[in-house]
Amino acid sequence: MAAGSDARRTTLRENAVSAAKNAAVATKWLVIGAGTAALALLCVLALILVAALCLVGVGVFLLAPVLSAIRWLADLERRRLAAIGTPVPSPYGRIPTEWRETWRFLRSDPGPRRDIAWLCIHATFGLVLGLLPLELLSNAVEELSVPLWWQLAPPGGATILGGLVPVDSWTDARWAIVTGLGWTILWFVLPPLLLRAQVAPGIRLLSPHPDVDLSERVAELTATRAAALDAHTVELRRIERALHDGAQNRLVTVAVLTGAARQALARNPATADPLLERAQQSAEVALAELRSVVRSILPPVLESEGLPGALSALAAQCPVETRVDTQVSPRCPVAVEAIAYYAVAEALTNVTRHSGAQRADVQVQRHGDTLVVEVRDDGSGGAAVGPGSGLAGIRGRVEAHDGTLQVDSPAGGPTTVTAVIPCG
Repeated sequence: MAAGSDARRTTLRENAVSAAKNAAVATKWLVIGAGTAALALLCVLALILVAALCLVGVGVFLLAPVLSAIRWLADLERRRLAAIGTPVPSPYGRIPTEWRETWRFLRSDPGPRRDIAWLCIHATFGLVLGLLPLELLSNAVEELSVPLWWQLAPPGGATILGGLVPVDSWTDARWAIVTGLGWTILWFVLPPLLLRAQVAPGIRLLSPHPDVDLSERVAELTATRAAALDAHTVELRRIERALHDGAQNRLVTVAVLTGAARQALARNPATADPLLERAQQSAEVALAELRSVVRSILPPVLESEGLPGALSALAAQCPVETRVDTQVSPRCPVAVEAIAYYAVAEALTNVTRHSGAQRADVQVQRHGDTLVVEVRDDGSGGAAVGPGSGLAGIRGRVEAHDGTLQVDSPAGGPTTVTAVIPCG
């Protein structure tokens, strides 16, 4: 009986801790959502002002800036949704700057209209939902602490039930503990539900419209398929050159030296030993080069230790001081890990050869179904994705997996290479 009672208490305690964590996480995202809702409210006011100015012909020149602000805020919400675990793509095209083209774009493209619809809902409904958990917490803390201070408060200063009932006696103060526990239970239960309600309009309206033209997406997939084939061909050529110029030449040398040693054994056995020693050395070098080629295809440490171990080994071999920070739980598919490993390896090679950097930082994080790889160095900058460059090779591999690559490298540095790879 005692053991069963202890087990039940342990289970209840674990459930309470889990509920508190879920409520705290949901509260955090709701409050962040309230912040974006406040910005959305400002955008709604600006949109109303521009609409009023359009009646006198002036507002049309402000359409592009307002739509850009709305697009920026919608993308901010998409990043929040991705961090929560529900990524929403943004398939819409560039906003024109000329007012006639902007007006046609607003009428023909469903994206801006869906963004505006989400903006109005989020600025009102989302703002209220984002502030509710704070109200619940505030009421819980206030009413649980009423017995400690109600006698010090002025008449009517201590209340319960959200300010509806004044506390004038110890009986009321004891009831405050009950109502405070009620607010606490509501805070444990409601935030996850409120968060689902707050993000629902964004998931529905910020995602691509069902009737959106898929030609752009088809063209993008065609380009990424071509990039994948090109990357595959380049990799095969690299392996062929490595085998032809390295291991194959070494093996030819082994064959020649072995034949010469056999002839020396027949004529003068004393001269055969140096030839056999050279043949053995060439065979060992050929074996090392073969191992190097195999490791470059898919490093064994990547399979055994995962991406954190492989990147740590890569950083240890880099001549530039490199710090690695990886957060990739759960583990990504092997193909994604190989792309991330190649991207970091090529980026660190560029850092070593071209940047003149003293330090590099590698950060790899998984956010839901997206893997973000960032390599930053304090070098001279000026890096660009040019034909035949290492960065172009990274872009080809990343885009072949439907990812994106961004290079930020102003003159004078620093340089930041960021790859975003789907890993769902």
